[in-house]
Amino acid sequence: MRIKLTSVYVDDQDKALRFYTEVLGFVKKTDVSQGPYRWLTVASPEEPEGTELQLALNDDAAAKAYQRAMFQQDQPAAMFYTDDVQADYERMKARGAEFTMPPTDVTGSKIAKLNDTCGNVIQVTQLMWKVASSS
Repeated sequence: MRIKLTSVYVDDQDKALRFYTEVLGFVKKTDVSQGPYRWLTVASPEEPEGTELQLALNDDAAAKAYQRAMFQQDQPAAMFYTDDVQADYERMKARGAEFTMPPTDVTGSKIAKLNDTCGNVIQVTQLMWKVASSS
């Protein structure tokens, strides 16, 4: 079994698509509409056939309350890994990203947090230790 898709709720799919592609650097993977419903995903250009992130329209009252509470508590809706958080911070900041936390050393990693402009805090993480591989 493997993880193929995870979702993040967004308040505007077009705005989210611009942010996740133009600022974060992901690529659009799927964009299909049927009536008012739109299935929209992005993927890492480093792993275009890897895990997809669905940019799901947040049109549910319970989900909106959860998203708002997570944002107010500065809890990330998603975490992305990088080999160089400082370089990605500089790149994304130059593209207009609003960071709520600059690159900061924490236990075992360096992290930065940013506002995705669609109701979420996103965390970018650089591991400072080696992950054991499972063979």
